[in-house]
Amino acid sequence: MVFLKSIKSKIFVFAILATLIPSLGLGLLSFRQNEARISDNVPRELRALASQASRELELWINKHIHAVRALSTSNAVIDGLSATTHPLAGKPNITPQALTHYLRSVQSQLDTILELTVVRAAGQIVASSAVAPSAVTLPQSWPDSALTEGVVLVPPHWNNQRATATLSVAVPVLSYGNVLMGALVAELDLRTAQPYLKSSTKSPLGEVLLLDQNGRELLSSRAGTTKRTSLDAKVLRQLLAKTGESMVFQGLMDREVIGLADTPAALSVTVVAEQDRDEVYAAWVEFRNLFLALVCTLALIVTAVAFRMGRSIVTPLQHLIDAANSIADGDLDVQLPVTRNDEFGHLTRIFNKMANKLRHSHAEIVATNEAMQQQNQLLETLSITDGLTGLYNRSKLDAILKDELARFKRNQRPFAVLMMDIDYFKTLNDSHGHIAGDEVIVAVAKILGQSIRSVDYAARYGGDEFVIIMVEATVDLARKTAERICSQVNEMRYIVNGQIISVTVSIGVVQCKQSDDATPTAVFARADSTLYEAKRAGRNRAHCAT
Repeated sequence: MVFLKSIKSKIFVFAILATLIPSLGLGLLSFRQNEARISDNVPRELRALASQASRELELWINKHIHAVRALSTSNAVIDGLSATTHPLAGKPNITPQALTHYLRSVQSQLDTILELTVVRAAGQIVASSAVAPSAVTLPQSWPDSALTEGVVLVPPHWNNQRATATLSVAVPVLSYGNVLMGALVAELDLRTAQPYLKSSTKSPLGEVLLLDQNGRELLSSRAGTTKRTSLDAKVLRQLLAKTGESMVFQGLMDREVIGLADTPAALSVTVVAEQDRDEVYAAWVEFRNLFLALVCTLALIVTAVAFRMGRSIVTPLQHLIDAANSIADGDLDVQLPVTRNDEFGHLTRIFNKMANKLRHSHAEIVATNEAMQQQNQLLETLSITDGLTGLYNRSKLDAILKDELARFKRNQRPFAVLMMDIDYFKTLNDSHGHIAGDEVIVAVAKILGQSIRSVDYAARYGGDEFVIIMVEATVDLARKTAERICSQVNEMRYIVNGQIISVTVSIGVVQCKQSDDATPTAVFARADSTLYEAKRAGRNRAHCAT
């Protein structure tokens, strides 16, 4: 949100929002209304299309059932079936061959009928217009309405041999005395029903599909479609579960469509009416794109106007901001020209006065800061060192020992502590005075500082006592260091009040242990005990704790 903190950005945002909010609000309202209108109109058109297709299919089937029924009442069919069923009662000139010839002549004149077959009541084929007639299985009991209505023998299905969808219709053949003798079976070509699925002038927009029970396409209102496709079984179940309600799904042509299903009562098929979703929303998308282009154009125009207005306000402010940033970065030689007599000009003059005062006081501030830093460094040094010897003091020694104990607990690396004091130091003070004693303490401290490694620590413990902490050192290394210190102190000579004197030190050496040294006090206590062991052993020596 840093962008919104500038005046120029706020002007831009206000201008753009003032343009976009009303425009987008009205556009969104219009889009929602158009979308709602489409959502209402498309299902209504699809229901009308599916209903019309179902009705036309039923009329088409009834028309051809009547035609087959009229053919079943012809003398040739009745006499031919009578001659084969009751040879003595039939006319001798109506033979199965003559009946076959008759059926073929009739079938050749009817484009809709692919095959005509006459069968006995028991199902035996008597004559057929096909060379290899299809097998026929008649109902075991004809319904009462069979005398006046046709019976659909086989639901619409795809005939691979004929490469088309077919429908078999059977009507009973009655004798002149209204006795059931057999049936006339006609196999209808559903391709001839394609013009009835949809009227190019009266039907609503969309396409009609005729599907079998497995979702396979039998017939389509699309012109020029030769490839058979199948509808997904899950989609088909949803369509049948919501008969008459539209839904969006992946159509047979691998494109998203809006469609619904209808199931005609006269056929065991599913009539699907669909419209391409892209075509349905094409006008809506075009209107949306035009609207967005108009809004973008308005936004650009408003942005350009806002830019010019913002620049006239923000440019002098930007000069002040740049100058203030320069001062903040340390450049105090900033001087802005006063070119305006308005509020910005007054603000520029005040800014120049402020910069002049800052330049005059900068040197004083720098000098004061340097003095304070030196004092802070001195105070820090005094807080951790002994004023007489320059070694670490007792407070710093405690902190160092705590750190070493913590490090020892983490990684088990050993360290050693050397505690020492000057032998017979009280006698030296009583004999030669405290000034001489201080000089001896300073000299011994100097030897300690020169005898340890750069990673070790030396501190004045108190009075004439000193402590050395040797980092990552074993007791053997600590003992050698202690013996070297004893030797160097013993070899040192002092001239006090015209007399040459020498001093010795006693040193106790301990190595940190996991079990004993839990606190700095415990470590000092062990080191102090070891120191007194060195004194009891005769002084001027180093004693190591076992």
